[in-house]
Formats: sequence, C-alpha cells, structure tokens
Amino acid sequence: MGKGVKVGDEVAITATVRRRVTEDRISVSIPSYGFPHSIVDSATKVKRGQAIELTGDVLRVDEEKVTIDLHPPVTVDLDKVRLVTSYVAPKRKRPLVDKPA
Repeated sequence: MGKGVKVGDEVAITATVRRRVTEDRISVSIPSYGFPHSIVDSATKVKRGQAIELTGDVLRVDEEKVTIDLHPPVTVDLDKVRLVTSYVAPKRKRPLVDKPA
C-alpha cells in the first residue's frame, strides 16, 4: 500500500474515532501508533468507532516506518499509509549557475 512513498508526498491514513473530547476536538486511534491523537473537528458529527481519513505530508521515510506531519509528527508503519499526491520538484526557468563572463 505504501510502496514508493518518498519525502514530500501527501499521504492518507485511516484512523478510528475514539470519542469526542470537546465540542470541536475528537480523539482518534491511529493504526500502528501507540498513542491517542486529538484533532480539530467541529463541522462533522462523527460517532465513536467511525473511520476518518487523516492526510499529511511525509517528513521522513525509514525502512518500514514513515513519519507524517499531522501536527505533531506521527510515525507509523509504511503499509498503513496510502499515497494521495506524489511530490514533484518545481522546474527551474533559469540554470542554477550564472553563465561564465
């Protein structure tokens, strides 16, 4: 599932809603991440046990782990993420080095 993921890519991970903490925050359980995670969610009326998709940019890729920027960074297994958008470096209009004078 997470094959070919590199730094800068946008990836998604499916989390499960644990409970509503306040009116605008919910606690979610992220697969292969051993800690609870809280996100801002004031618009929807999600229920306990419902799946929710979180997206973020890849900050680091190890052999079998990937770190995603979900504010704070979250490290999960590589097979738990799904590639949304691949990062494409910007094209240069001029060369990086000046022409010799």
